[in-house]
Amino acid sequence: MMGRLKESRWVYILLSILLATVFWMYVRLEMDPEDSTVLRNVRVELTGTNVLAGQGLTVADMSHETVNLSVRAPVSVITNLIQYRSSIYVPLDVSRCAEGENVLSYVPRWPSNFNVSEVVLEEQSPATITVTVEKLYTKTAPVEFRLDGQVAQGYQMGTPAIEPVSVVVSGPVEQVNQVHTVAAILKQEKLDERFAGDLPLIPLDEKGEPLDDLEITLSSDTAYVVVPVVVERQVDLAVEILPGGGAVEADAVVTIEPESIAVSGAEEDMEGLTEIFLGSIDLSDVVGSRTFTFPISQDPRLENVSGITTAQVTVTVDGLATAAFPVSNIINTQPPEGYVADIVTHTVPVTVRGPQEALDTIDASQFRIVADLSRVRTLGSSRIPVRVYLDGNSSVGVIGDYSIVVNISR
Repeated sequence: MMGRLKESRWVYILLSILLATVFWMYVRLEMDPEDSTVLRNVRVELTGTNVLAGQGLTVADMSHETVNLSVRAPVSVITNLIQYRSSIYVPLDVSRCAEGENVLSYVPRWPSNFNVSEVVLEEQSPATITVTVEKLYTKTAPVEFRLDGQVAQGYQMGTPAIEPVSVVVSGPVEQVNQVHTVAAILKQEKLDERFAGDLPLIPLDEKGEPLDDLEITLSSDTAYVVVPVVVERQVDLAVEILPGGGAVEADAVVTIEPESIAVSGAEEDMEGLTEIFLGSIDLSDVVGSRTFTFPISQDPRLENVSGITTAQVTVTVDGLATAAFPVSNIINTQPPEGYVADIVTHTVPVTVRGPQEALDTIDASQFRIVADLSRVRTLGSSRIPVRVYLDGNSSVGVIGDYSIVVNISR
């Protein structure tokens, strides 16, 4: 009997809780009682600033940028107000403000999907907002490009093109004077290709730091920026060694200073570029060691990043012997009609180079010196370059340049 009574008691308790919950939900959903809440830090938005600007004025300061609103409304409305909290703001019309301090009252703007008549504004803090208006000050600031990141390895950033190159900064004189320059900032961790597009403009102070929370305007909020990006690499310098004077390429030691230069260009223009050829060197012009100076030239589509315009090429021929022979077998062609040539030089010492065993077999009679006088018209004594030929031996060669003295008369 007692057990049954205890079970009945628990049943009554559970039923009471259930009925209370149902009743609360009924009151909550059907009767929807009123309640109060405080909406804090509601943003203030200025309107009518364009009217001020037309009068040469601007807002220099505002006593409060946010306000607190105490409201009373049905619980369901308050719940929705909190849900759409970001849509609530305070419009502050400054179009009728005069220079100096202006005390303005305000009316909050509720979300458009609310019935305003259901919301009672009990208190607003502060009750008014003081706006300080000053004369509008303007100055021109240059626009610069900044890369927030770095250029990828093996690439080089060219000179950016920016449009506009400057902007007009407008606002209170104290704030405008803080702006030293304006930057178009590209955020790119590893820049490895050309960029072209609009970038937002950020005002910077004289230390290059961004300026925040300024009541200023820029004549343009963005700039169109083109950033060229090219491939950069070290390219070796090379020369062509021509056999001559009894020496071949294997007999020559070649050093080039510098060995390579940094070159940049579009990826398609750089493809396959492994060497830059400076020119050719005839070993018949090298006796012992000789240094040649070559200009460094490359395709006009490429850029010599190193800036080095000449290279020094030193060629040394080792391992070969030389011998000198007095050559008197001088042959000349006839001078132009009406001119007479008298060969003054009778013997020319000619140096040849090659293996010693080959040099030992050479005789002076194997040499021929040929002077071309067919175009010589200078009267009197002059030195004429000649060519030296060595017949009957291919393992040695003549080195150096030779000439003879000829007297021309009419």
